[in-house]
Amino acid sequence: MSTLRTADDLIAAGLAAPAQRGDIGRVGARYAVAVTDTLAAAIDRADPADPIARQFVPDIAELTIDPRELVDPIGDEAHAPVPGIVHRYPDRVLLKLVGVCAVYCRFCFRREMVGPGAEQALSAEALETAFAYVAAHPEVWEVILTGGDPFMVSPRRMADVVGRLAAIPHVKVVRFHTRVPIAAPERVTAELVAALKGEGATPYVAVHVNHVRELTPDARTALARMADAGIPLVAQTVLLRGVNDDAATLAALFRALVEVRVKPYYLHHPDLAPGTGHFRLSIAEGQGLMRALRGQVSGLALPTYVLDIPGGAGKVPLTPGYLEPEGGGWQVSDNCGGMHRYSDGV
Repeated sequence: MSTLRTADDLIAAGLAAPAQRGDIGRVGARYAVAVTDTLAAAIDRADPADPIARQFVPDIAELTIDPRELVDPIGDEAHAPVPGIVHRYPDRVLLKLVGVCAVYCRFCFRREMVGPGAEQALSAEALETAFAYVAAHPEVWEVILTGGDPFMVSPRRMADVVGRLAAIPHVKVVRFHTRVPIAAPERVTAELVAALKGEGATPYVAVHVNHVRELTPDARTALARMADAGIPLVAQTVLLRGVNDDAATLAALFRALVEVRVKPYYLHHPDLAPGTGHFRLSIAEGQGLMRALRGQVSGLALPTYVLDIPGGAGKVPLTPGYLEPEGGGWQVSDNCGGMHRYSDGV
């Protein structure tokens, strides 16, 4: 089976009804569509609310735009000193290596910037300019390869890029943000894994995964290949209505990730990307979920719940509060809602 990209492909695969052909075509004319065979096989066609299908099969609701939604919801362009570089935080930069992905998430915050219509990859000249920018900024300790999905490049090209970055003395960590181990695990070959390592720079891989059923046997094999090579793995998850907006579903995912040597890192509050209102829930709901998880799930399996402030001001934690000042001390709430008096003693 090949990647599904059109309404006819999705209908033939049993992922959409013929009556949806027109709606899918209209959505696909604006936003990229791709569902890999791995993810298509993970979808329960008998479940109209399947959480995997909801993430990848186009929905006409995507054409409903809320006035609050932004083409660039996290403000990449406001912090782009040269093409391909986003320098939002002092000690790290993003390097947008490519503009394509193996699969296109229906809630993507860069949905207006990626896909077949986007620039496929940084030109050689733009890449040299990006390397020069990193080299000229000694405060940059970490470079995060993103896009698009950096795992879409060949192992040879990846090795070249990692080698160039690792040769910059102040770059000590190279991180990769990717959906490929989940969506197209066959791309995570021994050659690609070897290419992630550069002398003098430590690789980290941040995998995007939102539901435990995305951890297919092939995905687990791909993750193990990187973990066995000594590459630390973390996970980023987006909190999505209809996908993972209950504590049991999140707990199952986070525990399964730890079991395959992936540390849950961030639980992202959904961004204000165009046409994604049907995925969003309130911050209060998200905090309630985190409160339900704490104490019930190992600390190893708890990510930080974060909001990327619209416009480019960066990430902030949305951790529920457990402390209230009272009479020179504190009232502390426990995981079951009980209240306890605490004094600093200083």
